[in-house]
Amino acid sequence: MNKLPIGIQTFREIREEGYCYVDKTPLVARLADEGKYYFLARPRRFGKSLLVSTLAAAFAGQRDLFAGLYLENHWDWTRHHPVIVLDFGEGILDSRDRLNQRARRILDIQAEALGLRLEQGEASDRLEELILKLQAATGERVVVLVDEYDKPILDHLHQPERALELREGLRNLYSVLKSQDARLRFVLLTGVSKFSKVSLFSGLNNLEDITLDERFATICGYTQVELERAFADWLEGVDLAEVRQWYNGYNFLGEPVYNPFDVLLYLRNREFRSYWFETGTPTFLINLLKTRRYLIPSLETLEAGEELLSSFDVGAIEPETLLFQTGYLTIRDRYRRAGRYRYRLRYPNFEVRASLPTAILNAYVPNVQDRLRTEDRIYAAVDADDPDALRAAFHAFFASLPHDWHRRNDIADYEGYWASIVYCYFAALGLTVIPEDATNHGRIDLTIQWAGRAWLLEFKVVELSEPGRALEQIQARGYHQKYAGQPITLIGMEFSRAERNLVGFEWRRLSVAND
Repeated sequence: MNKLPIGIQTFREIREEGYCYVDKTPLVARLADEGKYYFLARPRRFGKSLLVSTLAAAFAGQRDLFAGLYLENHWDWTRHHPVIVLDFGEGILDSRDRLNQRARRILDIQAEALGLRLEQGEASDRLEELILKLQAATGERVVVLVDEYDKPILDHLHQPERALELREGLRNLYSVLKSQDARLRFVLLTGVSKFSKVSLFSGLNNLEDITLDERFATICGYTQVELERAFADWLEGVDLAEVRQWYNGYNFLGEPVYNPFDVLLYLRNREFRSYWFETGTPTFLINLLKTRRYLIPSLETLEAGEELLSSFDVGAIEPETLLFQTGYLTIRDRYRRAGRYRYRLRYPNFEVRASLPTAILNAYVPNVQDRLRTEDRIYAAVDADDPDALRAAFHAFFASLPHDWHRRNDIADYEGYWASIVYCYFAALGLTVIPEDATNHGRIDLTIQWAGRAWLLEFKVVELSEPGRALEQIQARGYHQKYAGQPITLIGMEFSRAERNLVGFEWRRLSVAND
């Protein structure tokens, strides 16, 4: 049985040490055959570094590593190209000087390994010098691979001035690639996000963005077939349907793929957990949602245009863009409107759908123990089909928020806060939650499905509407007819900005026949 490549990102080590390997070399061959300059964005821990390492080995002519793989017989092994790899994935660079030092050190190490010595001072000049010397020494054009090209900027999105400083340093470095076009055979930049070409890539406007290119949709991550083929020995006794529900679902306009990090840890531990989510708390993203007073239930019904998904820049970041590029949302489908594509977004899988609302709750709720107690009470209420217990749980929760928290957080003053809190609690529990649930008669604010029952919730803020209208609206508009044939509970929840709490709670039980 081959070993699981947990934390292994080096192609040579995987091949020589007997680790499982999903053969992505058909796509490596296609990249090399069909283009020269590429850009690829994928969420963190998705296999980008392994892709870079595989490309480096192929262009360097290391044929022995590809025995039995597609590329063994579909590559020109007579050509050995010098390869430069710039990896900014390690550590945090807090200034342009530190960035310059890191880049210089990376270039020096690679030059020394080839018996070359670099003399230029600035990292950009050093990169140009290395390209020139490698091409002169080998007679072959140079391959440049940049891994985590954007990490120095992303680490400081909460500090715009520092992020801009680092952006300028990276732009200066990457501009060399344009000037050295004649000496380059292949260029790939990978990262999590896509910054605008104007702000970061300077004149490098010939980058082909394959982030949402159907041809390369599966270049990172595992397809269902790849999972079952490469890890067959590890899948004995595994419920593949549950694995798919937890970790599959990332869609880049092709076949959906699994998060490889999740899959590997699950196969080792045989325990379903939020492995990927737990490795990086999306602090900046959560703060952005909070600052923008984002209606959290709308995450399940988002639509975005090409401009929202394509790129952003420091100081001009839309939550939808960041949610998609960081992997917390993925594409449900796309359609054309007025000659342009629009995208419907969704959570990729159960892991993210439960974990992201929990992280948002942690930002909204000052005491984690209060949150956990409320979660337990809400789950017990739903499981027992007890609306009165649900009312008591939410009333106690909002009453527990200290006055000082309200003084420091004005988020409770916007209408969507109440719906966001209620939604996050239900979603964090892993219940089936449908915000803005469409019916023939209108939209239900929130539908909860559990154990063959449906709870239909309508929210009102009493300062914005007449009291007692929430339940009345559900009944009058016949929202429940969509769920005819199962037990239904209609619930009207009314909140008060002044009272900072749930002030109205009415419910009505309908029979299975839905009279």
